[in-house]
Amino acid sequence: MNEKISRRGLFGVSAGAAAVLAGAQAATAAPRNTGFSLRWWGNNSWEIRLGEKRVLIDPWLTRFKTGTYSPQGADPETPLEVNKKLIDRYVDSGELRADHILVTHGHYDHLTDVPYLAKKTGATVLGTETHLSLMKALGAPEDQLAVASGGEYLAFEGYTIRVLRSLHSAVGPRAQVPFPGSRTLSCRDVPRRIKDLVEGGTLSYQVSGGGLSVLNFGGSNYVESELAGLRPDVLLMPAGGAKVVGYASRLLTTLGNPAYVLPTHWDDFDYPLDEPGRDYGGLTPLREAVAQASPSSRFVVVDHLQTFTP
Repeated sequence: MNEKISRRGLFGVSAGAAAVLAGAQAATAAPRNTGFSLRWWGNNSWEIRLGEKRVLIDPWLTRFKTGTYSPQGADPETPLEVNKKLIDRYVDSGELRADHILVTHGHYDHLTDVPYLAKKTGATVLGTETHLSLMKALGAPEDQLAVASGGEYLAFEGYTIRVLRSLHSAVGPRAQVPFPGSRTLSCRDVPRRIKDLVEGGTLSYQVSGGGLSVLNFGGSNYVESELAGLRPDVLLMPAGGAKVVGYASRLLTTLGNPAYVLPTHWDDFDYPLDEPGRDYGGLTPLREAVAQASPSSRFVVVDHLQTFTP
């Protein structure tokens, strides 16, 4: 797949959409002393804090330039990079820790940093066979990799992880998945360009602990039947979904209209993590869709490195 992929087509927003944060509610709420909080590390990178425990979802701090949200879209030949110095700064200072790392799918803006973070933190990593194959080829410790296919409901000290079968966002007029493909654990080819990091199936995760639960999707699509009966307190909802019929209304209704909806995957990641998030154009449409579909849900915008406590 050598054509350039535009995430503007992926999320169905106009090329001229400007960053709009005005009107967003403050990313704070009255704490309930549960030890549960969420910190946003940009894109779909979330740190879930459950007392002394830490769960990371799709941690990607490097944010190398791809032009993903430019009119031309990302160049599939863009080399993969891992900013080890940046990751070391956060991990060595104790600011970033992990007991588990959860991977939703194999694309460059979700998986690239995970192998190095796994080595640095000693965390157990969950993902599909393809995700684990990619990470093993990129140097992740094999004994820290745990395969998941969706349907798992796992208990650990202080929290549980529910793994759900899910779907990636739909791209362009043919509603395609960018960089599709899968690979076995025995595959030894080392990924070197962003097109080498194939989707490899998509998972979503519900993490519960301290009396609260958070549900995350790595792409703006889902398997509705997988979500039956789930009632998360916090929904991490990707911007976009233009190609998905009733994206916001079906999701929010199925989940019982969660108390909090936090947008995710809405920032242009060509810009650094230590700058405020720049809306690629999907934030306002998502806010409006949530307000229409679930007026009782509080839409809370968390900026880079901010923490939200329900």
